[in-house]
Amino acid sequence: MEIIPKLDERSKDSLYIQLYGYFKQEIEEAVLKKETRLPSIRYLADRLKVSKTTVQMAYQQLVAEGYIESRSRSGYFVAELDSTFGEASVTDYPPRTHEEPSLQKKGSISFDFFMSDIDTTHFPLDAWQKCERKLLNQGRDLLKYGDYQGEMRLRRALSDYLHRSRGVRCTPEQVVIAAGTQSILTILYQLMNWRFHRLAMEVPGYQGVRRSLQKTSIQLVPVSVEEDGLSVDELSRIQADAAYITPSHQYPLGMVMPIAKRMRLLSWAYAHNGWIIEDDYDGEFRYRGKPIPSLQGIDEHNRVIYVGTFSKSLMPAIRVSYMVLPPVLLETYHQLEWRQTASRLHQQTLALFIENGQWEQHIRKMRTLYKKKQGVLLETIKAEMGDHVHIGGQDAGLHIVLHVKSSNSSETLIKQAKKASINVYEPASSLKNIKNAVILLGFGGLSPEEIKQGIKLLHKTWLPYYS
Repeated sequence: MEIIPKLDERSKDSLYIQLYGYFKQEIEEAVLKKETRLPSIRYLADRLKVSKTTVQMAYQQLVAEGYIESRSRSGYFVAELDSTFGEASVTDYPPRTHEEPSLQKKGSISFDFFMSDIDTTHFPLDAWQKCERKLLNQGRDLLKYGDYQGEMRLRRALSDYLHRSRGVRCTPEQVVIAAGTQSILTILYQLMNWRFHRLAMEVPGYQGVRRSLQKTSIQLVPVSVEEDGLSVDELSRIQADAAYITPSHQYPLGMVMPIAKRMRLLSWAYAHNGWIIEDDYDGEFRYRGKPIPSLQGIDEHNRVIYVGTFSKSLMPAIRVSYMVLPPVLLETYHQLEWRQTASRLHQQTLALFIENGQWEQHIRKMRTLYKKKQGVLLETIKAEMGDHVHIGGQDAGLHIVLHVKSSNSSETLIKQAKKASINVYEPASSLKNIKNAVILLGFGGLSPEEIKQGIKLLHKTWLPYYS
């Protein structure tokens, strides 16, 4: 049975949405009956003169909604529908906010430039499962409760890796592991002596910090971000017990704090008896310039708490984050009673993964891959958008900052992009003295072809809005 859908390039709907809609209608109207085999992705892409990604995205959405099913080595087949099908449209899903990953089905959005998406297709799943099986074959002891501070095996592997890769100076005994960065922060707040009950934070910055303070008496004090990072002068004028910063890749504006400002920040901490919470959330992915050592590694007075996570560099699903505590805070930590929140099995698997060298091999591969994706993104933006935009935050990380020359607000541009089935984002906080609209574009979760198509469509959508 020959199935060749008709697609209209002039339609406001993307080719992917049209293809999805065609098959959905044909299946609901029983034109395509149960067990009908659909054309292969390669064949249909060739016949329709579209990319394989377009066909694949349409098929994946149909699979997600139960219209078709994928069979190993056989292809895609029409599934049996029940009475609930046809009640919900592809555009019925709730919109994604700029702060949290969406739970919506991807059918309503063709290109999602979300900052926290990562490329999971290149994750070495076989190697990970091999480590897990090896551990489980060693006995049942792993099924019991583990160390409240985190598995010693992982803490040893981490302290060694952090010293070699980021210049962090610590012993395994200083490493504390928990399930996610907000869990780490919740523990940390209980260890500090809060004289003023004020935590300074870069604005714009990571909004998870604000959420982590909701059930505390600690006040969040915003500090402006300059071209080279947090304003130390402004920080010095407020009475803050601690400052939360992302110096290796400021979130979300993307600048890297130079060594001179890092030294000034350390001087502030020493002079004011304050703490610096250094969140190195994606420090592994730096593409330009020489690596800058962590603040913790150059801190001579033990005023820096180094915080890291495996969410960006490995996968968000395992929920493993960590911090390196200075000796005085470590002493307080041991005086309190804790429960470990991170999976013991995941911790042990991760430790073996690091010990075998697979972790650093994976990081090298992903750094190369993300650098290539970022290159495609930058080249396409320059070719399509030209002088209509200015690009920032491209030295490191998994997203860039796009300053769009437009008299319209970021919110307007984001709404227009969404109408074209594209998700782009803006910083959570408003920016002072910024004339142009500021848009955040993540590239980690998109393929190079999706990046190209998405930017071309985005440029076409924004053409009437450039100034």
